[in-house]
Amino acid sequence: MSRQEPVWALGAMSGTSLDGVDAAMILTDGRRVLEFGETAYRPYSDDERAVLRAALGRSAGAEVLAAAEVVEIAHAEVLSGIKGAGVVGFHGQTTDHRPGDGVTVQIGDGQVLAEALERTVVWDFRSNDVALGGQGAPLAPFYHFALARWAGFRMPVAFLNVGGVANLTWIDPEADAPERPGALLAFDTGPGNARIDDMVAARTGARMDVDGALAAAGVVDGDILEALVSGEAFFAKVPPKSLDRNDFAGWAEAVADLTVEDAAATLAAATAGSIARGLEHCPRPPERLLVTGGGRRNPALMEMIAALAPCPVVPVEEHGFDGDMIEAQAFAFLAMRVLHGLPTSAPGTTGVAAPVGGGRVSRPRGVA
Repeated sequence: MSRQEPVWALGAMSGTSLDGVDAAMILTDGRRVLEFGETAYRPYSDDERAVLRAALGRSAGAEVLAAAEVVEIAHAEVLSGIKGAGVVGFHGQTTDHRPGDGVTVQIGDGQVLAEALERTVVWDFRSNDVALGGQGAPLAPFYHFALARWAGFRMPVAFLNVGGVANLTWIDPEADAPERPGALLAFDTGPGNARIDDMVAARTGARMDVDGALAAAGVVDGDILEALVSGEAFFAKVPPKSLDRNDFAGWAEAVADLTVEDAAATLAAATAGSIARGLEHCPRPPERLLVTGGGRRNPALMEMIAALAPCPVVPVEEHGFDGDMIEAQAFAFLAMRVLHGLPTSAPGTTGVAAPVGGGRVSRPRGVA
């Protein structure tokens, strides 16, 4: 495989929302995106989700082993249905992320998947960055840079991914490479959907606030909102910074005495407020904010973000992207970068001291 040869790469992502596995193909050389390909989705069952939840916050033990088996089976099922990939990028499922302690755990064995798929699999993308002093997250920013170039943006723009955790990537598309100083600034802004999802699940048994209906019907409690957004030191902390899905779990107690509708509205407003505080860290305001991830499907949350942002806020579909698949595509892109020896993170994205590559490469037995 030459350094310039584009390859159909297949990526997979199982995110902090624990909804399922996204899979997506892109044609890429690890520097550019040339074409978008087939996508697929495999939801987790309620029983599988319960197994995954039991492993959250753990780095080892029986719960983690059980969850890893769920992750490997689900990924093998969805990825085996997409043919023609030259390489697979496998993120795995994060169960424990404490970069300050040198810990980041993504369960699922890439060698197991390589054997199941009979394909080269690149995995364990975060460990090297954390070992070298970085946050290990977010890792999609190098792909966001490629998307901004693909879309022809000339002015700085930002991608906002609202999954279980929300993260922001500010991009100067005029930079000649994503690892160059000033090309990117990326960091977790705070909770995304996780605090809302968990509150709704605890109160109603539903998995999420579908279409933001609860938040839209509720009234924001201003005093609680002020305490949540102003009382967290994380929001004022200068990037780089990253979060675990279970960070800010105390927000549930803060809204415990509100109705489920008012609690959903207040948590959504706090999420929007934390995103607005994150935008204050950008080198200069982006020309527009492109929203990806499940949060873009919550109209109440999107309206709250738009009311606070210093620029237009739009779902990424307005620019030809698939907001459900960008993170899966990102790991296809990063897999190609790993194979070509290119950096996958940099000081502006994870706080690592210098641009660094990550990832382990597993091949089926008998394949050189």
